[in-house]
Amino acid sequence: MTTTAITSIGSLVTNDPALGEGPLGLVQDAAVVIEGDRIAWVGPTANAPATDTAYDADGRAVIPGFVDSHSHLVFAGDRTQEFNARMSGRSYSAGGIRTTVAATRAASDAELEANLVRHLHEARRQGTTTFETKSGYGLTVEDEARALRIAAAHTEEVTYLGAHIVSPDYAEDPAGYVDLVTGEMLAACAPYARWVDVFCEKGAFDGDQARAVLTAGAAAGLIPRVHANQLGHGPGVQLAVELEAASADHCTHLTDADVDALGQAAATTVATLLPGAEFSTRAQWPDARRLLAAGATVALSTDCNPGSSYTSSMPFCIALAVRDMGMTPDEALWSATAGGAKALRRTDIGVLTPGARADLALLDAPSHVHLAYRPGVPLVSAVWQRGVQVH
Repeated sequence: MTTTAITSIGSLVTNDPALGEGPLGLVQDAAVVIEGDRIAWVGPTANAPATDTAYDADGRAVIPGFVDSHSHLVFAGDRTQEFNARMSGRSYSAGGIRTTVAATRAASDAELEANLVRHLHEARRQGTTTFETKSGYGLTVEDEARALRIAAAHTEEVTYLGAHIVSPDYAEDPAGYVDLVTGEMLAACAPYARWVDVFCEKGAFDGDQARAVLTAGAAAGLIPRVHANQLGHGPGVQLAVELEAASADHCTHLTDADVDALGQAAATTVATLLPGAEFSTRAQWPDARRLLAAGATVALSTDCNPGSSYTSSMPFCIALAVRDMGMTPDEALWSATAGGAKALRRTDIGVLTPGARADLALLDAPSHVHLAYRPGVPLVSAVWQRGVQVH
């Protein structure tokens, strides 16, 4: 099996305190050895073992590949006009999703897959090596199943989100739509998915409806995650904690009880923050510092979608989290890598330790701090995914 050493790394983020300094496990003047698709060795460049090939990092920083644990990439069309109107004063509501539903239903499988692949390549160039993505723009049995089938060809982290909004076809019968989502649609979608999600929000699904969706999904073998407390206070966070969901995503509007619950459930339910949504909707920023002070596990993700967060850039989200959400550069990077891995209940990604998957990014900078220090600058100069240089 071929081995490759990346040497003369100015600052290596391992996310393993046992390997280096602080929570990020920083190693200076470091080397990483890749064997096949795994990390085989980590340590000082001077101690690196002989390998078949070598790559000179020339003093630049290396970080784990970003883990984007929340995105919506199987869609067609865009919502430029909606964004333009919102930036001109109109507020965001969940109803705009219907525009994307109409375009997605009209698109062919090939069109949907091409759009997905385009966004994946875009994200990979910016250092993302693992992504989760959801259905939710079909809202019929056939369209939800095909979205998940297309997604499953490109990632193992696929989420069934038939409960994104009530389908326009069931506008007068939301209970009937919940029955569909928990019955025939679930049966058709579960074979392609690992996760089940629900948009628990005014204008989408209330607490009782969300509970029905999540418990039905769990009974079908899917693990819950929840769109929770994005647009206002609601039951989403408490429901996520009660059902031991892997993540409560958005977490913008939280009571003290919500924050305490996420702190106490830090080992099971991750608070995933999606600053691209607040940026794109001019909404209140999530208070990451409040969550971290309570002991919650925090992840950062893009929420890439055509309506409320049309960005695939994890570095951009890191910069927003540091500037507007109270996170330090170290905390933001950890949340965008190891935090995302915890939100996906993975131990083989988000870290650069022996045995982990060889997913990493080389920055055209001496330190990971530059991701927040130089916002908007394309700092990712090379990416390895499963041990193969892909950018």
